[in-house]
Amino acid sequence: MKTKKLTLAGLLIALGVICATFSIPIGAAKCFPVQHMVNVIAGVLLGPVYSVAVAFCISLIRVLSGTGTLLAFPGSMLGAFLCGMLFKMYPKLSVAYIGEIFGTGVLGALVAFPVATLIMGKEAAMFAYIMPFMISSIVGATISIMILKVLTRTKVWQEWFVCLHHS
Repeated sequence: MKTKKLTLAGLLIALGVICATFSIPIGAAKCFPVQHMVNVIAGVLLGPVYSVAVAFCISLIRVLSGTGTLLAFPGSMLGAFLCGMLFKMYPKLSVAYIGEIFGTGVLGALVAFPVATLIMGKEAAMFAYIMPFMISSIVGATISIMILKVLTRTKVWQEWFVCLHHS
């Protein structure tokens, strides 16, 4: 079943990269709610390892193509990890949602500070990224939960979810 997980991961990476032009500048950050939507979907369907890999690949491609900054890495990867890990431990969509928002909006924002100041050479306050990262993650996670709630009512969800989690 690794083929199905890799296929879904590839599709989510493609979605994240294709939608990379849709970003919202909030303060010093370029917020990308599609990344957070993908994080939650990957965290729920693929688990923490694959969701971090998906977030890393999207961030890397965005940075290389000029549609993202180095700040894409800490927020997206921490949010994806916490979302996937919490959902694995407590399989509820609400837990995945909270994991993405806290992982990106708080932890990712705090890690973004040294990335911005030490690596990117930008002046920023310690908590400057919390509000923009939080807004972006709330929007993206909300969209993902709506999508996943619709999917839970379909045969596709049952087949994919059972197949992906019992492999």
